[in-house]
Amino acid sequence: MRMRDGMSLQERIIAMIHERGLAPGSPMPTEVQLMDLLGASRNSVREAVRALRALGIVEIRHGHGTFVGHASLDVLTPSLAFRVRSGPGGGIRALQDLVEVRELLETGLVAQVAQSTSAPRLAALDALVNGMDRDPEADRAFHALLYELCGNELVLQLIGLFWDVYHEVEPTLGPPEERSAEIVVNHRRIVAALRARDAEAAQEAMRLHFRDVKARIARAEARPVPAADLTRPPGHTRLRQADG
Repeated sequence: MRMRDGMSLQERIIAMIHERGLAPGSPMPTEVQLMDLLGASRNSVREAVRALRALGIVEIRHGHGTFVGHASLDVLTPSLAFRVRSGPGGGIRALQDLVEVRELLETGLVAQVAQSTSAPRLAALDALVNGMDRDPEADRAFHALLYELCGNELVLQLIGLFWDVYHEVEPTLGPPEERSAEIVVNHRRIVAALRARDAEAAQEAMRLHFRDVKARIARAEARPVPAADLTRPPGHTRLRQADG
C-alpha cells in the first residue's frame, strides 16, 4: 500500500527504524504505537510488519514482541533459487552465471587472504580438507573460514547465499558425480598456495577449482533433454531417484 507522501507503509517503518537509530535486536514500537505513529489501520500495520519480517528486517519473538532484525541475506535464497531454476533448461545456464559471479568474488579475495593467513588458520583449513571426502559440509566451512580474515560480513553472507542456491539447484545437473578425490586435491592446492603466501598461485588454484564446477554444469547443459521432459513447464525438474 502506497501512502500519500509516496512512501509505502513498509518504507515508512524502515525510515522510522533509521531515524530512531534502532540497531538489530532493538525492540520495535508496539502494534498500537505503530498505528498511532504512522496513522495506519491495524490490518495495514500487520501486513507491513509481515512483509518486513519476510525480508529479515523485522523479527517477531512470540511472547516477547517485535524487534529489529539482522536482515541476513539468507532470506534471498528461495527467490534466487527460484530465479535460477526458472531459467531455460531447468536453470542450468543461470546456474553457470551464478558460479561465474562466485568465482569472480573468490578469486579476487583469495589474493588478499594469501597475504595474511596465519599458521593456526592454515592448520584449520588442512583439517577441513582432510574431512572433505567424508563430510560435504567441510567444503562450505573451508570457504567460510578462508574469508573470515577479510572482516567483511557481506562477503561471507554472499558466499553462503551462492553456496545454498547452488546446492538447492544442483539436482538439475543429474546424478551426483564421484569427485571427492579431485575436490580434495583442488583444495590442497589452494592451501599450499596460501602457505607459500603466493597470491597468484592462490588465484590460479581457485580458478582450477571453479573450472571443475563449471565443467560439470557444461556437461549437464550438453546432455539431451529426455522427450518426457519437453512437455514439462519451465523450471520443473524430476525428483532424483534414490540410489539403487
